[in-house]
Amino acid sequence: MGIEHRLNQVIDRFLESGKITGAVVLAYQHGEPLFRRAAGLADREADKPVEFDTIFRMASLTKPIVAATALAMVDRGLMDLSDRVTDHLPWFQPKASDGGRADITVHHLLTHTSGLAYDVALERLPEGQAITCGLLDTDLSYEANFGRHNALPLAFRPGAAWAYSFATDILGAVIAKVHGGSLEDAVVAHIAGPLGMADSRFHVTDRTRLAVPYADAHPTPVRMGDPYFGPADAEWTLGFSPSRIFNPKAFQSGGAGMVGTADDFLIFLETLRTGGGAVLKPETVGLGLSNRIGELLSDPGCSFGYFGAIIDNPDEAMTPQSTGTIRWGGVYGHSWFIDPANGLTVLNMTNNALEGCMGEFPGRIVEAVYAT
Repeated sequence: MGIEHRLNQVIDRFLESGKITGAVVLAYQHGEPLFRRAAGLADREADKPVEFDTIFRMASLTKPIVAATALAMVDRGLMDLSDRVTDHLPWFQPKASDGGRADITVHHLLTHTSGLAYDVALERLPEGQAITCGLLDTDLSYEANFGRHNALPLAFRPGAAWAYSFATDILGAVIAKVHGGSLEDAVVAHIAGPLGMADSRFHVTDRTRLAVPYADAHPTPVRMGDPYFGPADAEWTLGFSPSRIFNPKAFQSGGAGMVGTADDFLIFLETLRTGGGAVLKPETVGLGLSNRIGELLSDPGCSFGYFGAIIDNPDEAMTPQSTGTIRWGGVYGHSWFIDPANGLTVLNMTNNALEGCMGEFPGRIVEAVYAT
């Protein structure tokens, strides 16, 4: 049984069960397609099919693109990994747990070792104090939103631990300040433009191609309201606002704010796999695809680079993926990995939160790829 048959079986099973509404699944080896399929519905209620050019809300697929933008600017001498964030953003003055100054660097932001953290409590503070972590709608700027964190202590001293966080939103603010325009301007100038990622933006290039987001529910996913909050026992409890992408007043979230197509994102992943192309130096990509945090990540067999998690020990990580594989996802329903040892780049983009990201589906995709 070949990879095409195995992947089709997985996709068909999840579509038939209703756990996945629509998906684009791409698997490439050494730059050549092993598998390409667009399946299911971009809008279930309108019976509108998913196409290869369907635009998805990217959520945390935004992060590696913004990280690459920052690293491209480092390559060009526009900023440095050791730069203190407050030197670029004087309004951002986070406090250590003891109330003293906390020196967060660009490196800390890239590696999620800054002391910031995704915390639903931040979104539930009283009016005028609440902080959106990048998915909920807002009319606030970077400063108006994240400046509120100055009144709160960090979760830990920068560099002392790892916590998945909205650090990439702060990185986006740094990029915008250094670039001298919007974050989108910088992303397009350094990454999306040169690579031809035509739909990867902080606005929707064609609303007729935008997929409807759905949330996990039994027996079938539910169309997201706005805002949408998952149940208390969900793995991800921060709020969603599908309409945020249409609000030009909302700060451009470096951690969650982009939309794009699967083919756009595959171009980006392939650029990383092959050493950075015309947008990043090979040595910079090498840093980003390797462990940058030592032993701080508690996930068995894994560490973290600048773009995602690194598989250091496949047995401990309980995965068939090779040592050195880098992987991550997006909470709106996406998962990806690059396996340099086998020349593999694999991506699934769905309109199902959380199944397409943290559910069974992405794991079955991995199993189907490596079944031989």
